[in-house]
Amino acid sequence: MPQHTDRERIAAWRDALGDLPAEEILAWAAETFPGKVALASSLGVEDQVLMHLIAARRLPISVFTLDTGRLFPEAYDLIAETSSRYGVPIRVFLPEAEDVESMIAMHGVNLFRESVAARKRCCEVRKLRPLRRALVDLRAWVCGLRREQSVTRAEVEAVEWDETNGLVKINPLRAWTEADVWAYVREHDVVYNPLHDRGFPSVGCAPCTRAVEPGEDVRAGRWWWESAEHRECGLHAHRGHSRPAADECYSAEGGER
Repeated sequence: MPQHTDRERIAAWRDALGDLPAEEILAWAAETFPGKVALASSLGVEDQVLMHLIAARRLPISVFTLDTGRLFPEAYDLIAETSSRYGVPIRVFLPEAEDVESMIAMHGVNLFRESVAARKRCCEVRKLRPLRRALVDLRAWVCGLRREQSVTRAEVEAVEWDETNGLVKINPLRAWTEADVWAYVREHDVVYNPLHDRGFPSVGCAPCTRAVEPGEDVRAGRWWWESAEHRECGLHAHRGHSRPAADECYSAEGGER
């Protein structure tokens, strides 16, 4: 938990940043946490927008992504193309091989279909543990969360205290609509995952992601066999807001975007 003065500081930051455009929030993050802030890219279209904004302004914000070992082939092509296009290195964090081997030996290769608890266990090994390693030397991380994405993200703020990981979390696109995102992509020719053009608004691990039907929630294709309130993996559990919020299915498990 942050101390009382830290909560006040975060509240003040949230008030100050509330109406600023995304590029100004990113510039603030780079200035406020020099050398200690990174973009956690899920390789989704929102994070590609953030990558473009960071590169366009040459902001000193590092970038990392998580490779669970079960990504779509398009994700690996996107990592290479994005880094080459914007001249920004993307550090890739993978799960520990021993952890994955132990989990599979105990629970099977597709344990995530057995129960919510089993799926979270898989996310814990493949996402949350690598994320913790990625965040260990940081004071803040930047994410592409938007309030419109799902019921679990409706209260996302521009800046929050991430209690789970013990650092500041920054969401520059929290008020953007899907239309805003794609308008920016088209205007600036932002490189993005071609799966988005094939009905995948949200892309995660290949076995846990499907295309969605017209009119479905943008995250309906993630863990579609579970109820909507469970469709988070733990990366964005809202235990750590600067004000109380509902737990988003965190248990000591997985992670995702």
